[in-house]
Amino acid sequence: MKLTSVQELVKAAPRLSSIPLQFLQQTQTALSVPTPSSSAEIPTVDYTLLASPGSGETELQKLHSACKNWGIFQVINYMCFHYGKVVNHGMSPEVMEKLRGEIEEFYELPLEEKMKYGGDGEGYGGGRVRANGVRDWGDRLYITTNPVHLRRPHLLPQLPSSLRDNLETYIQTLKALASGLLGSMEEALEMEANEMAAKMDDGLQSVAIIYYPPCPQPELVLGFTPHSDATCITILSQVNGVGGLQVKTRDGSWVPVNILPNALVVLVGDILEVFSNGLYESAEHRVTVNPDKERISMAFFVNPKLEAEIGPAASLVMKNPPCRFKTISTEQYFNNFFGRVLDRKTNLEALKIDN
Repeated sequence: MKLTSVQELVKAAPRLSSIPLQFLQQTQTALSVPTPSSSAEIPTVDYTLLASPGSGETELQKLHSACKNWGIFQVINYMCFHYGKVVNHGMSPEVMEKLRGEIEEFYELPLEEKMKYGGDGEGYGGGRVRANGVRDWGDRLYITTNPVHLRRPHLLPQLPSSLRDNLETYIQTLKALASGLLGSMEEALEMEANEMAAKMDDGLQSVAIIYYPPCPQPELVLGFTPHSDATCITILSQVNGVGGLQVKTRDGSWVPVNILPNALVVLVGDILEVFSNGLYESAEHRVTVNPDKERISMAFFVNPKLEAEIGPAASLVMKNPPCRFKTISTEQYFNNFFGRVLDRKTNLEALKIDN
Protein backbone atom coordinates (compact mmCIF):
# COMPACT_ATOMS: atom_id res chain seq x y z
CA MET A 1 0.00 0.00 0.00
CA LYS A 2 1.37 3.43 -0.98
CA LEU A 3 2.41 5.66 1.91
CA THR A 4 0.51 8.95 2.25
CA SER A 5 3.08 11.23 3.88
CA VAL A 6 1.58 14.59 4.81
CA GLN A 7 5.04 16.10 5.17
CA GLU A 8 5.94 15.11 1.60
CA LEU A 9 2.60 16.44 0.36
CA VAL A 10 3.35 19.85 1.87
CA LYS A 11 6.95 19.81 0.59
CA ALA A 12 5.75 19.12 -2.95
CA ALA A 13 3.21 21.95 -2.83
CA PRO A 14 4.38 24.56 -0.27
CA ARG A 15 1.64 26.96 -1.39
CA LEU A 16 -1.12 24.37 -1.20
CA SER A 17 -4.24 26.17 -2.45
CA SER A 18 -6.75 23.45 -1.60
CA ILE A 19 -6.77 20.58 0.88
CA PRO A 20 -6.95 17.09 -0.66
CA LEU A 21 -10.34 15.52 -0.10
CA GLN A 22 -8.92 12.62 1.94
CA PHE A 23 -7.96 15.05 4.75
CA LEU A 24 -11.12 17.18 4.86
CA GLN A 25 -13.05 16.86 8.11
CA GLN A 26 -16.75 16.11 7.69
CA THR A 27 -17.94 18.52 10.36
CA GLN A 28 -20.51 21.26 10.52
CA THR A 29 -18.47 23.38 12.90
CA ALA A 30 -15.14 24.88 11.82
CA LEU A 31 -12.23 23.94 14.03
CA SER A 32 -10.73 26.77 16.02
CA VAL A 33 -6.98 27.38 15.95
CA PRO A 34 -5.61 27.47 19.53
CA THR A 35 -5.17 30.91 21.07
CA PRO A 36 -3.55 31.62 24.45
CA SER A 37 -6.63 33.44 25.71
CA SER A 38 -8.86 30.39 25.27
CA SER A 39 -6.43 27.83 26.69
CA ALA A 40 -7.56 25.55 29.49
CA GLU A 41 -5.73 25.80 32.80
CA ILE A 42 -5.59 22.09 33.38
CA PRO A 43 -4.42 20.90 36.83
CA THR A 44 -0.71 20.73 37.59
CA VAL A 45 0.93 18.13 39.85
CA ASP A 46 4.39 18.79 41.28
CA TYR A 47 6.14 15.43 41.29
CA THR A 48 8.75 16.52 43.83
CA LEU A 49 5.96 17.36 46.27
CA LEU A 50 4.03 14.19 45.41
CA ALA A 51 7.10 12.14 46.35
CA SER A 52 7.77 14.12 49.52
CA PRO A 53 6.66 12.55 52.84
CA GLY A 54 6.00 16.02 54.27
CA SER A 55 3.74 17.44 51.55
CA GLY A 56 2.74 14.44 49.50
CA GLU A 57 -0.79 14.15 50.90
CA THR A 58 -1.90 17.52 49.52
CA GLU A 59 -0.39 16.77 46.13
CA LEU A 60 -1.99 13.30 46.18
CA GLN A 61 -5.41 14.91 46.56
CA LYS A 62 -4.64 17.24 43.64
CA LEU A 63 -3.71 14.19 41.56
CA HIS A 64 -6.91 12.39 42.58
CA SER A 65 -9.08 15.42 41.77
CA ALA A 66 -7.40 15.92 38.38
CA CYS A 67 -8.01 12.28 37.37
CA LYS A 68 -11.64 12.39 38.52
CA ASN A 69 -12.67 15.77 37.15
CA TRP A 70 -10.41 16.29 34.14
CA GLY A 71 -8.77 13.03 33.08
CA ILE A 72 -5.69 15.11 32.26
CA PHE A 73 -3.00 16.96 34.19
CA GLN A 74 0.48 18.40 33.79
CA VAL A 75 3.38 17.06 35.82
CA ILE A 76 6.31 19.31 36.69
CA ASN A 77 9.59 18.67 38.53
CA TYR A 78 9.54 15.01 37.48
CA MET A 79 13.32 14.57 37.42
CA CYS A 80 13.55 13.54 41.06
CA PHE A 81 13.41 10.62 43.50
CA HIS A 82 10.24 8.69 44.29
CA TYR A 83 9.96 6.24 47.16
CA GLY A 84 13.74 5.84 47.10
CA LYS A 85 13.86 5.00 43.38
CA VAL A 86 15.53 7.27 40.87
CA VAL A 87 13.06 8.54 38.28
CA ASN A 88 15.60 10.61 36.34
CA HIS A 89 17.79 8.33 34.22
CA GLY A 90 20.01 11.14 32.94
CA MET A 91 17.12 13.23 31.63
CA SER A 92 17.61 16.99 31.67
CA PRO A 93 16.36 20.04 29.73
CA GLU A 94 19.64 19.88 27.78
CA VAL A 95 19.00 16.25 26.76
CA MET A 96 15.43 17.16 25.78
CA GLU A 97 16.77 19.98 23.60
CA LYS A 98 19.18 17.59 21.89
CA LEU A 99 16.36 15.09 21.40
CA ARG A 100 14.21 17.80 19.82
CA GLY A 101 16.93 18.60 17.31
CA GLU A 102 17.51 14.94 16.50
CA ILE A 103 13.80 14.32 15.92
CA GLU A 104 13.65 17.32 13.60
CA GLU A 105 16.68 15.93 11.72
CA PHE A 106 14.95 12.54 11.41
CA TYR A 107 11.88 14.09 9.80
CA GLU A 108 14.10 16.07 7.41
CA LEU A 109 15.60 12.83 6.07
CA PRO A 110 14.64 11.90 2.49
CA LEU A 111 11.47 9.83 2.32
CA GLU A 112 13.37 6.75 1.15
CA GLU A 113 15.55 6.92 4.29
CA LYS A 114 12.54 7.18 6.59
CA MET A 115 10.87 4.32 4.75
CA LYS A 116 13.62 2.01 6.04
CA TYR A 117 11.79 2.27 9.37
CA GLY A 118 8.39 1.47 7.86
CA GLY A 119 6.25 -1.49 8.81
CA ASP A 120 2.77 -2.91 9.21
CA GLY A 121 1.24 -0.92 12.08
CA GLU A 122 4.61 -0.16 13.66
CA GLY A 123 7.42 2.08 12.46
CA TYR A 124 7.26 5.12 10.17
CA GLY A 125 3.99 5.98 8.46
CA GLY A 126 1.79 8.75 7.10
CA GLY A 127 -1.63 10.09 8.02
CA ARG A 128 -3.84 7.35 9.48
CA VAL A 129 -7.32 6.73 8.09
CA ARG A 130 -10.05 7.46 10.64
CA ALA A 131 -13.87 7.50 10.65
CA ASN A 132 -15.54 8.23 7.29
CA GLY A 133 -12.23 7.51 5.53
CA VAL A 134 -10.67 10.85 6.57
CA ARG A 135 -6.92 10.94 7.25
CA ASP A 136 -5.06 12.67 10.06
CA TRP A 137 -2.85 15.60 9.07
CA GLY A 138 0.38 14.13 10.45
CA ASP A 139 3.12 11.53 10.04
CA ARG A 140 4.38 9.31 12.84
CA LEU A 141 7.12 6.99 14.03
CA TYR A 142 5.62 4.35 16.33
CA ILE A 143 7.91 2.02 18.33
CA THR A 144 7.19 -0.70 20.90
CA THR A 145 9.69 -0.22 23.74
CA ASN A 146 8.67 -2.75 26.43
CA PRO A 147 8.94 -5.66 27.02
CA VAL A 148 12.37 -5.41 25.43
CA HIS A 149 12.03 -8.74 23.61
CA LEU A 150 9.12 -7.28 21.59
CA ARG A 151 11.25 -4.48 20.13
CA ARG A 152 11.51 -4.66 16.35
CA PRO A 153 15.17 -4.98 15.26
CA HIS A 154 14.81 -2.49 12.36
CA LEU A 155 13.42 0.32 14.53
CA LEU A 156 14.97 1.61 17.78
CA PRO A 157 18.27 -0.32 17.40
CA GLN A 158 18.77 1.11 13.88
CA LEU A 159 17.98 4.77 14.56
CA PRO A 160 20.89 7.25 14.27
CA SER A 161 23.03 6.63 17.37
CA SER A 162 22.54 9.98 19.12
CA LEU A 163 18.77 9.92 18.56
CA ARG A 164 18.64 6.31 19.75
CA ASP A 165 20.64 7.00 22.93
CA ASN A 166 18.74 10.14 23.94
CA LEU A 167 15.40 8.53 23.11
CA GLU A 168 16.37 5.55 25.30
CA THR A 169 17.17 7.95 28.16
CA TYR A 170 13.76 9.57 27.67
CA ILE A 171 11.99 6.21 27.57
CA GLN A 172 13.64 4.95 30.77
CA THR A 173 12.85 8.20 32.59
CA LEU A 174 9.19 8.06 31.59
CA LYS A 175 8.99 4.36 32.41
CA ALA A 176 10.07 5.12 35.99
CA LEU A 177 7.84 8.20 36.16
CA ALA A 178 4.82 6.17 35.02
CA SER A 179 5.50 3.57 37.71
CA GLY A 180 5.60 6.29 40.36
CA LEU A 181 2.44 8.00 39.12
CA LEU A 182 0.50 4.73 38.95
CA GLY A 183 1.60 3.90 42.50
CA SER A 184 0.26 7.28 43.64
CA MET A 185 -3.00 6.75 41.76
CA GLU A 186 -3.41 3.33 43.37
CA GLU A 187 -2.92 5.00 46.76
CA ALA A 188 -5.34 7.83 45.95
CA LEU A 189 -8.01 5.35 44.84
CA GLU A 190 -7.48 3.36 48.07
CA MET A 191 -7.02 0.13 46.13
CA GLU A 192 -5.55 -2.94 47.76
CA ALA A 193 -1.74 -2.76 47.76
CA ASN A 194 -0.30 -3.75 44.35
CA GLU A 195 -3.75 -4.47 42.94
CA MET A 196 -3.02 -2.38 39.86
CA ALA A 197 0.79 -2.43 40.05
CA ALA A 198 0.90 -6.23 39.66
CA LYS A 199 -0.87 -5.90 36.29
CA MET A 200 1.35 -3.03 35.14
CA ASP A 201 4.77 -4.38 36.15
CA ASP A 202 6.85 -4.92 32.98
CA GLY A 203 3.76 -4.11 30.93
CA LEU A 204 3.36 -3.12 27.29
CA GLN A 205 4.86 0.27 26.51
CA SER A 206 5.44 2.18 23.30
CA VAL A 207 6.32 5.62 22.01
CA ALA A 208 4.91 7.60 19.09
CA ILE A 209 6.79 10.59 17.66
CA ILE A 210 4.33 12.57 15.57
CA TYR A 211 5.09 15.30 13.04
CA TYR A 212 2.25 17.69 12.11
CA PRO A 213 3.18 19.88 9.09
CA PRO A 214 1.71 23.39 8.84
CA CYS A 215 -1.58 23.60 6.96
CA PRO A 216 -2.81 26.69 5.05
CA GLN A 217 -6.41 25.94 6.07
CA PRO A 218 -6.09 24.42 9.56
CA GLU A 219 -9.81 24.74 10.28
CA LEU A 220 -10.52 22.05 7.65
CA VAL A 221 -8.27 19.29 8.99
CA LEU A 222 -7.26 17.57 12.22
CA GLY A 223 -3.79 16.46 13.20
CA PHE A 224 -5.35 13.69 15.28
CA THR A 225 -9.00 12.69 15.35
CA PRO A 226 -11.07 13.03 18.59
CA HIS A 227 -10.48 9.99 20.78
CA SER A 228 -9.66 8.71 24.23
CA ASP A 229 -6.51 6.61 24.53
CA ALA A 230 -6.83 2.83 24.88
CA THR A 231 -4.00 2.97 27.44
CA CYS A 232 -3.79 2.97 31.22
CA ILE A 233 -2.03 6.33 31.05
CA THR A 234 -0.37 8.30 28.26
CA ILE A 235 2.47 10.76 28.89
CA LEU A 236 2.81 13.53 26.30
CA SER A 237 5.70 15.86 25.50
CA GLN A 238 5.25 18.94 23.30
CA VAL A 239 8.66 18.61 21.69
CA ASN A 240 9.08 21.90 19.82
CA GLY A 241 6.77 24.10 21.90
CA VAL A 242 4.06 24.50 19.24
CA GLY A 243 0.56 24.00 20.65
CA GLY A 244 -2.36 22.10 19.17
CA LEU A 245 -3.59 19.66 21.84
CA GLN A 246 -7.24 20.18 22.76
CA VAL A 247 -9.24 18.40 25.44
CA LYS A 248 -12.99 17.91 25.69
CA THR A 249 -14.24 19.24 29.02
CA ARG A 250 -17.03 17.65 31.04
CA ASP A 251 -19.51 20.19 29.60
CA GLY A 252 -18.69 19.01 26.06
CA SER A 253 -16.64 21.97 24.86
CA TRP A 254 -13.20 21.74 23.25
CA VAL A 255 -10.44 23.84 24.79
CA PRO A 256 -6.75 24.15 23.84
CA VAL A 257 -4.27 22.98 26.47
CA ASN A 258 -1.62 25.50 27.47
CA ILE A 259 1.42 23.35 28.34
CA LEU A 260 3.97 24.78 30.76
CA PRO A 261 7.68 24.86 29.77
CA ASN A 262 9.44 21.54 30.60
CA ALA A 263 6.14 20.02 31.75
CA LEU A 264 4.68 16.69 30.64
CA VAL A 265 0.98 16.07 30.08
CA VAL A 266 -0.56 12.92 31.53
CA LEU A 267 -3.82 11.56 30.12
CA VAL A 268 -6.08 9.06 31.88
CA GLY A 269 -6.71 6.25 29.40
CA ASP A 270 -9.63 3.87 28.98
CA ILE A 271 -7.87 1.07 30.91
CA LEU A 272 -7.46 3.26 33.99
CA GLU A 273 -11.14 4.22 33.78
CA VAL A 274 -11.96 0.50 33.78
CA PHE A 275 -9.50 -0.29 36.62
CA SER A 276 -11.05 2.49 38.72
CA ASN A 277 -14.60 1.28 37.92
CA GLY A 278 -15.36 4.68 36.42
CA LEU A 279 -14.06 6.83 39.27
CA TYR A 280 -11.38 8.21 36.95
CA GLU A 281 -12.55 9.17 33.45
CA SER A 282 -10.43 8.94 30.33
CA ALA A 283 -9.92 12.23 28.53
CA GLU A 284 -11.26 12.68 25.02
CA HIS A 285 -8.77 14.82 23.10
CA ARG A 286 -7.74 15.85 19.60
CA VAL A 287 -4.95 17.73 17.85
CA THR A 288 -5.38 20.81 15.68
CA VAL A 289 -2.65 22.05 13.36
CA ASN A 290 -0.91 25.38 12.85
CA PRO A 291 -1.12 27.47 9.65
CA ASP A 292 2.55 28.52 9.80
CA LYS A 293 4.54 26.17 12.03
CA GLU A 294 5.24 22.46 12.20
CA ARG A 295 4.32 20.72 15.46
CA ILE A 296 6.16 17.75 16.94
CA SER A 297 4.95 15.74 19.92
CA MET A 298 5.89 12.49 21.64
CA ALA A 299 3.38 10.16 23.28
CA PHE A 300 4.49 7.45 25.71
CA PHE A 301 1.83 4.74 26.10
CA VAL A 302 1.67 2.71 29.34
CA ASN A 303 -0.35 -0.52 29.45
CA PRO A 304 -0.71 -3.76 31.45
CA LYS A 305 1.28 -6.88 30.61
CA LEU A 306 -0.24 -9.18 27.98
CA GLU A 307 -1.11 -11.95 30.45
CA ALA A 308 -3.01 -9.57 32.78
CA GLU A 309 -6.77 -9.11 32.83
CA ILE A 310 -8.38 -5.72 32.34
CA GLY A 311 -11.39 -5.17 34.57
CA PRO A 312 -12.56 -3.13 37.57
CA ALA A 313 -10.45 -3.57 40.70
CA ALA A 314 -12.27 -5.92 43.09
CA SER A 315 -11.54 -3.67 46.07
CA LEU A 316 -13.23 -0.69 44.35
CA VAL A 317 -16.27 -2.67 43.19
CA MET A 318 -16.73 -3.85 46.78
CA LYS A 319 -16.67 -0.27 48.09
CA ASN A 320 -18.60 1.34 45.22
CA PRO A 321 -20.88 -1.16 43.45
CA PRO A 322 -22.08 -1.97 40.88
CA CYS A 323 -19.37 -3.27 38.55
CA ARG A 324 -19.50 -0.96 35.52
CA PHE A 325 -17.21 -2.75 33.05
CA LYS A 326 -16.57 -6.25 31.72
CA THR A 327 -13.30 -8.07 32.44
CA ILE A 328 -11.22 -9.06 29.42
CA SER A 329 -7.65 -10.22 28.75
CA THR A 330 -5.16 -7.56 27.71
CA GLU A 331 -4.48 -9.45 24.48
CA GLN A 332 -8.17 -9.62 23.55
CA TYR A 333 -8.64 -5.96 24.57
CA PHE A 334 -6.01 -4.78 22.07
CA ASN A 335 -7.20 -7.19 19.38
CA ASN A 336 -10.63 -5.56 19.72
CA PHE A 337 -9.14 -2.06 19.78
CA PHE A 338 -7.05 -2.50 16.63
CA GLY A 339 -10.04 -4.08 14.92
CA ARG A 340 -11.99 -0.82 15.23
CA VAL A 341 -11.60 2.56 13.57
CA LEU A 342 -10.38 5.05 16.18
CA ASP A 343 -13.35 7.27 16.98
CA ARG A 344 -14.04 9.13 20.22
CA LYS A 345 -14.71 6.73 23.14
CA THR A 346 -16.17 3.79 21.20
CA ASN A 347 -13.51 1.43 22.54
CA LEU A 348 -14.54 2.10 26.14
CA GLU A 349 -18.26 2.00 25.35
CA ALA A 350 -17.89 -1.61 24.17
CA LEU A 351 -16.74 -2.65 27.66
CA LYS A 352 -19.53 -0.99 29.62
CA ILE A 353 -22.08 -3.10 31.46
CA ASP A 354 -25.65 -1.82 31.21
CA ASN A 355 -26.69 -1.50 34.84
